[in-house]
Amino acid sequence: MKGHALTGALLFGALFQCIIAGPGTTTSSIRSIFLFKDVMKSNTVSLKTSGFNTLIIFNIGILGNGDIMYYSNTAGSKDVLVASMGKYIGGPALASKVCSFKTGNTSVNRVEISMNSQHTAWSLDAVNNDDESIYDVGSSAAFARMLGEIGYKYTIAPYSNADFWVSLKTQLNTAKGGGNPLLDRVYLQCYDGGAGNDPRSWQSSLGMKVVPLVWVTNDSKPGQGATVAQATSMFVGWRKEGGVAGGGYWNDYDIEKMRLSYTAYGGVLMDVFP
Repeated sequence: MKGHALTGALLFGALFQCIIAGPGTTTSSIRSIFLFKDVMKSNTVSLKTSGFNTLIIFNIGILGNGDIMYYSNTAGSKDVLVASMGKYIGGPALASKVCSFKTGNTSVNRVEISMNSQHTAWSLDAVNNDDESIYDVGSSAAFARMLGEIGYKYTIAPYSNADFWVSLKTQLNTAKGGGNPLLDRVYLQCYDGGAGNDPRSWQSSLGMKVVPLVWVTNDSKPGQGATVAQATSMFVGWRKEGGVAGGGYWNDYDIEKMRLSYTAYGGVLMDVFP
């Protein structure tokens, strides 16, 4: 990654005002869902009106030259180069779609992207780190601090290697103090490779509350999927046992592919984490 190109893209974002807003804040519990489906194809109305207050857009990648790519992972869609040479080039339709999540009739007050960086042309609040292989504290901390300097929060989505995440969190938040931490949310994967994770253990190690994630019913790994009833049972249990910060799901693509109900899954979070 060429740092100057990435920095240019990020700084351009600070100047490119779409619906510029500070980091999303809420006093309610966190009710999140990861958006694996191309946002131009997903059911925007349902995402905005089913009780979710946090959307995390997946599949953002940084290319070797510092350009930023949005990978669609959806039939009938194409990958989109969204930033190059310090300029947003993703087009007004994509920017408008992402900005729309927090406007109009919506319960969404925070939008993040998962993997690396993005721009305020999308009216983002935070960048999520879903590192599952590299685990380099130094480069991760440096990147997070750069994001913090231009106004973004930093979140993580671990499933293993707790020591790495504890070290990263300590480096990022120690200097910030307790009132305004840079790393302010942990979305803990409690499915597939993280199926055995205990939120209480992670909360104890990290010294902060976590948001456990479950995988909705799916045909990719059916045994890892949770029905609405199963999700309810898990979230209620975690809330009673560990006082978690909220709950969330992986992912919107499966909800639509399997013809599931956003309202039903979102309703679970509204009931358990009002």
